[in-house]
Amino acid sequence: MSDQAQYLTPQGLQELEARLEFLRTVRRQEVAARLHQALEEGGELVENAEYEDAKNEQAFVEGEIMRLETILSNAHIIEGGSKDSVGLGSKVKVQEKGRKDTEIYQIVGAAEANPREGKISNESPMGRALIGRKSGDKVTVHTPDGDTIFTIKSIT
Repeated sequence: MSDQAQYLTPQGLQELEARLEFLRTVRRQEVAARLHQALEEGGELVENAEYEDAKNEQAFVEGEIMRLETILSNAHIIEGGSKDSVGLGSKVKVQEKGRKDTEIYQIVGAAEANPREGKISNESPMGRALIGRKSGDKVTVHTPDGDTIFTIKSIT
């Protein structure tokens, strides 16, 4: 991960800090205990599947700690966006052409994106298409499945 800016909402910052703290204080100790137990059970380390599994888990946990530390060290906090145009932090109500229902998305940084929760990255095709646009604008989102047209109904 590079030293580029990582945009986070205040809530996203708290969630990542909590996850990092959990990994540092709880998961590290759990994995260390697994490693210790696997070593005590003996046998050849080459043949000890539990030891190998614990080592792999330790590598994953340490990698995740490093990833989160990098994100947090490059974090820029975003507040709610402008109501005039879509920006980082904005919540945008959109309607897809040909549909009656609307969807609400919040534009966040890539580290916080979670489409299932309606949080889309400013770097995603949808995020890029919406940034800088105004309520009432029609935007075309270029995706691997083709172009989709949305109308911006409101910005909060």
